[in-house]
Amino acid sequence: MIECIYLAEAKYLDGYRIFLRFNDGKSGIVDLKETVFRHTVASPLREPEAFSRFYLDSWPTLAWDCGFDVAPETLYEKCCVVNQNDQIIAVADKKS
Repeated sequence: MIECIYLAEAKYLDGYRIFLRFNDGKSGIVDLKETVFRHTVASPLREPEAFSRFYLDSWPTLAWDCGFDVAPETLYEKCCVVNQNDQIIAVADKKS
C-alpha cells in the first residue's frame, strides 16, 4: 500500500526557505527559490515577504493566495535534513 504524503507542519524561516514536517515523521528544510522563479504563476512570490505568507490548504500542502501551490510529493523530494548549523546531512528519500 502506498502511503499518501502530506504536510503536518510548515514554518517560514527566511528567504525562500521553509521548515517542513511530514505525516510520516520526516522533517527538514526546503528552499523554493528556484521553483518560485521558474513558474510564471509564482511571480507574485518573488519578494520574500510575499513568499512568507503561505498557508496549508486542504491537501494539506503549501499554497499562496495568488493560486500557486506545491505538491506534497515534490516538497518531500526537495526537503533536506539539516543540522543546527544549517548544513545538509541527508536528502529525504523519495517515496516509491
